[in-house]
Amino acid sequence: MADEYLYRTAITRLRVEESDLRLLERTIDEFRRGCQLAVDRGFPGVTEKLALQSRVYDEVRESTELKSQHAILATHRAAEAIAGVRDRWSAGRQASKPRFTSPTVPYDARTMTLFDDGTVSLTTVEGRVRPELVLPEDDDGYQYRYLNTDRWSVTESSLTVRDGEFYLHIGFRRPKEQLAAEDGAVLGVDFGVENIAVTSTARFFSGREATHERRQFDRRRASLQQTGTRSAHRTLQQLSGNEERRHRQRLHEIANGIVEEALRHDCSTIAVEELTGIRDELPEATWFHIWAFRQLREYLRYKAAASRIEVVSVNPRDTSKGCSDCGHVADGNRRSRGHFCCVACGSEANADYNAAKNVALKHVHRGPQSSRGTGTRQCALKSGTVTANGTFVPG
Repeated sequence: MADEYLYRTAITRLRVEESDLRLLERTIDEFRRGCQLAVDRGFPGVTEKLALQSRVYDEVRESTELKSQHAILATHRAAEAIAGVRDRWSAGRQASKPRFTSPTVPYDARTMTLFDDGTVSLTTVEGRVRPELVLPEDDDGYQYRYLNTDRWSVTESSLTVRDGEFYLHIGFRRPKEQLAAEDGAVLGVDFGVENIAVTSTARFFSGREATHERRQFDRRRASLQQTGTRSAHRTLQQLSGNEERRHRQRLHEIANGIVEEALRHDCSTIAVEELTGIRDELPEATWFHIWAFRQLREYLRYKAAASRIEVVSVNPRDTSKGCSDCGHVADGNRRSRGHFCCVACGSEANADYNAAKNVALKHVHRGPQSSRGTGTRQCALKSGTVTANGTFVPG
């Protein structure tokens, strides 16, 4: 059963031959067509995978270029989408018939084979292609944690295209009974102004460029508003749209980086700050920063879910003033925006990094009552973990 396994996803870019690019693109396009056709035939009443497969499989095969297994997977994906709409209706929420626009196609054991030489065989609308996995040059890449071991087995995966590049999200799983305590590792994430996000493993995502661009836009907006012409209004609308797209893309990249960090350190949970009351911890944050934090948390939740990683929220109170080493809380601990020095134990650190560890430790101290049942939680650090009682476990 699904809850008897721990799941992880290793994301890797593919090096695709020019002759195979169009085959993969066509496969993605045809899969979307197959999903939409199945939805059109089954919506809103058919939510069972086998029932929808029985009803539309032949039509999907005849109307698309999909091979048999991908036609089956398309009917199953459509049934899941219809069931999701029905669930939202049951909860009193609005939802319309699903539309399949995402450039993604799933792969299973029948349609994908991983080889020891670093290549992968993928079924397309015209036979198979065998692109190369673009893996990190050093052995520290988190993908090797799942590829170079018999403990993890390959399960459902997916291929997607982004900015002209193909990425394979390789799914892995292993039985929960094999899990050790470190599999309850928690990655803490602190939100900030100078650094939009910092992890408890000391990965920093700078916010300086975003803040600089925002200030430039504010000045340009004020100038255009003062001009007041129709042309200035159109220009302002265009600039606003471009700026928002840039910020959203940057937040997507940060969310991807945080999930990669969680995978790299084998974390089952990512702990972030609750946004209610965050102004007390970050009085210098503007409405733009609060918007960015909300968007980042939203992106992080669904990106982490794709890798079976839970995202939880903790109260941000005292995370910026408490010492992650001894726990002492004092206003004088944070000497400046970027520097933390504990007045009790003398521990010094980057203030945002210290806060990120505190965010993780807040969840660690809740105890091992996670829905995952993964044992004693530990705060993930750059080179190990720390337990609830302060014991350091080398990585």
